[in-house]
Amino acid sequence: MGAVSEAFYRFGIFNSSIFIIDGSFVTRFIKRRADKINTYFFGIPIHLMTSTAFGVTYMGGTHILKLDSHSTWILWTYVTVLWISMLFVALPVAGQGFLGKKGGQFAWVEQLILHIVYGIGLRLSHALI
Repeated sequence: MGAVSEAFYRFGIFNSSIFIIDGSFVTRFIKRRADKINTYFFGIPIHLMTSTAFGVTYMGGTHILKLDSHSTWILWTYVTVLWISMLFVALPVAGQGFLGKKGGQFAWVEQLILHIVYGIGLRLSHALI
């Protein structure tokens, strides 16, 4: 998800990168200068940790609730909830505005694409278990 976001950002397809959004949030939070190095230095590991945490949450949640973690419907419902949470909670908290509007009027579409990529990655990584 992060790599796709960064690649699309660098090719001019997306208006923002998840690494930059996460890194900018952290540098503001810890009151550090948000130059390019600090932004990526903090943004990449934060993104990897949050993505991993959401994957672990999916696996743990399906186990605790005794749901079939292999179910396509359960996985895509979870990813849809993550996408909606990103638009209405995470992006505004990160300073990107409602639905990520500061990242452009189509930030919601960019986030949808990235969450589809995340869902595919989660499905593929789950198949390895």
